[in-house]
Amino acid sequence: LLNKSDTVGIDLVNHCVNDILCCGAEPLFFLDYVAMAKLVPEQVEGIVSGVAQACQDVGCSLIGGETAEMPGIYSGENYDLVGFIVGAVERKNIIDGSSIVSGDVILGLPSSGLHTNGYSLVRRVFGIDDNPSCLYSFHAELGKTLGEELLLPHRCYYSWLKPLLPLIKGLAHITGGGFAGNIPRILPEGLAARLGNGSWDIPSIFGLVQKTGSVEKAEMYRVFNMGIGMTVICSDQDTTRIKKALPQARVIGEVVETKGEERVVID
Repeated sequence: LLNKSDTVGIDLVNHCVNDILCCGAEPLFFLDYVAMAKLVPEQVEGIVSGVAQACQDVGCSLIGGETAEMPGIYSGENYDLVGFIVGAVERKNIIDGSSIVSGDVILGLPSSGLHTNGYSLVRRVFGIDDNPSCLYSFHAELGKTLGEELLLPHRCYYSWLKPLLPLIKGLAHITGGGFAGNIPRILPEGLAARLGNGSWDIPSIFGLVQKTGSVEKAEMYRVFNMGIGMTVICSDQDTTRIKKALPQARVIGEVVETKGEERVVID
């Protein structure tokens, strides 16, 4: 709708890199797959250029890809973009959350916006499918148009966190499902994450979505990252060192013991 294709390629790579980073892995190589009704060279070039740039930024080799023209499957300007990444980590350095204990600190790293989740809800809230011109509307609270905000690339945390991996007990990439859908994956049984409401800045786009669509707060936290793209769990004594290396990191909570089913509490 906005005739800008490179950012979706960046989104794809950065999302994949962040996912394997949660295990402590270094990205080695990447492959992509693009399928659409009719191949448009300029569009494919934009997509692949974004993929290539994001790979270059983290030292990951783009070793191949495939394009498919399938008019019987896709219509109009719709297309699919798929990524496949391979990374490596020494077995002894795998980050799996097993060493996390009650009292450990939870740090949050800021997202650049929606990242790659919640767009179905956003399209419905703003009526984008019926009125694509709304993407060109300027919103003072955003300081840009809605379309420009929605196309902000998914932030990659690899360069931020790579030097600090030996200090980190657990990493959770906050994607679909929000905090509750991602943090529990790395917590040992009997532990939960207690997050402090107001302990980080929530970008204006989330308030705009909530206000425009009258979306319940619980639904916002279920669908979106709410301004935190990656959570880092470390021991209390390592917190100062990590925050010194990453001034953008915020202490947003702690690990606590629990006997209930709720693994993430925001209070």
